[in-house]
Amino acid sequence: MPQTPEEESLGSLVAQASSHISDLIRSEIELAKTEFRFDAKRVGTAAGLFAGAAFAAHLCLILASFTIAYALAQVMPNWLAFLIVTVVYLVAAGLAVLVGVRRLKGLAGMKRTARSIKDLKEIATPDGQALPALGPDREPVTRDGS
Repeated sequence: MPQTPEEESLGSLVAQASSHISDLIRSEIELAKTEFRFDAKRVGTAAGLFAGAAFAAHLCLILASFTIAYALAQVMPNWLAFLIVTVVYLVAAGLAVLVGVRRLKGLAGMKRTARSIKDLKEIATPDGQALPALGPDREPVTRDGS
């Protein structure tokens, strides 16, 4: 005969709660996997379409370059017209590299994450106690990865 909630022991209630929590966590993980698979397929399809569009745009750029060079060739020698178009592209590429290098110099180096981890480490260790020492078979990893 089933017991009423008032008659059940605290231990059986805790066991039921932990069972329900485990089921809930498993269901949430399965939902996350399903959503990830669905999104990954959509991202893959979109990436393929973007790659196709980029290839077509690159072909158009090549054809536009020849068009500009041939139009310039109407008023100057062919070699000079093609040289002008080539130099314009070299200058554009150089500017893109310069802007890219300047953007890389401005990287913060994950300062916020390092600060957050340091704060968590301070919270996790009791006052005045150090973290346990590493065994002889384990050495800490330094910032340069060695």
